[in-house]
Amino acid sequence: MTTATNLTFGFTEEQRLMRESVLGLLQRVLPPEKIRALDRAGEFPHEAYAALAGAGFMALPFHPDYGGTGGSAKDLAVLVEAMAYHYASIATAYLTTTIYAGQHIALHGSEELKRRYLPRIADGSVRMAFALTEPEAGSDAAAIRLRAERRGDRWVLNGQKLYITCAHVADHLVTVAKTDPEAGARGISIFLVDARAPGVTIRPLETLGRRTTRANEVFYRDVEVAADHMIGEENRGWRGLMKCLNLERLCLAAAAAGNMQHVIDYAAGYARERRQFGRRISSFQAIAHKFADMQAMAETTRLLVWRVAEMLDAGLDPVMETSIAKMVATESDFRCADLGMQIMGGAGYTMEHDMQRFFRDSRIGPIGGGSNEIQRNVIAKLMGL
Repeated sequence: MTTATNLTFGFTEEQRLMRESVLGLLQRVLPPEKIRALDRAGEFPHEAYAALAGAGFMALPFHPDYGGTGGSAKDLAVLVEAMAYHYASIATAYLTTTIYAGQHIALHGSEELKRRYLPRIADGSVRMAFALTEPEAGSDAAAIRLRAERRGDRWVLNGQKLYITCAHVADHLVTVAKTDPEAGARGISIFLVDARAPGVTIRPLETLGRRTTRANEVFYRDVEVAADHMIGEENRGWRGLMKCLNLERLCLAAAAAGNMQHVIDYAAGYARERRQFGRRISSFQAIAHKFADMQAMAETTRLLVWRVAEMLDAGLDPVMETSIAKMVATESDFRCADLGMQIMGGAGYTMEHDMQRFFRDSRIGPIGGGSNEIQRNVIAKLMGL
């Protein structure tokens, strides 16, 4: 059995071919000029999402019994890194449905929910969003106020969610609610809510980056949910949330690794062509050292990602390691994007070049998916401090 002490970090031939395949697919259906147009318009990448589903990539995280292909955590990390290398928001679109929302059904949903929804996620016919954050409950997730009250064979939800990625294009919202408002974290339950149900109102927000996947406000006013659409047990939702964190944070780190490498390659292409003082600027030590630092950050991130993925595949519970990977990856991604802007100078600051988008898209990393301040709290606690 693989253990944490004999991990290889290498790709299998199947993983290498998968990476090449998804990159080739995205280059065809989502070329740079289309990405720029979608980013300007704030439009979801529908065609690319459908193409990923058609090629079977949406099925990767799920068990074959439910229309999936049963990929490993390492397979998933390889796929996400490649998608984010092409475009950060297509990775976000993928992860929002399959991991942030879909894994709750896969791990904790009833057999009926699994059979009804997982095959439709896998074939791309259903999109989902994960609704946790609220105006008064960000890092303190247990402080959520959205209330679910039992009325006969249904639950009625009232409240608000905030910064919910892809809610505006979702068919269903995996919604975290308080079923026992006096019990804190022990009074949380999770529901699968029809995004078009009476009483659901979704308002897209304007954001700095990740404009094609959007953050949204979601309002619930007397929204009725069938009792059999509770995911997991009543008042046991917090436990379910915690169980999904390792894979979520692995994927956030993998996505940061992909965006980071694209930043490096894009800036290097510019630096090899740009001439000042009669020389290519890449030949100046001040510039070359920036690239050395950037590549070191990218390689460090990838090593963390592959290590955490293989630990998960070995059946370990790498809570501290996933927090470290998420923290290091997202901070390195933003730092690389900032250095890329500096290398390109005025050109990087203009909307005519993609560097500004890499920079904008990287900024959410240290904030979303559990802020990096929270990751440091987790790490320190597990160190026994």
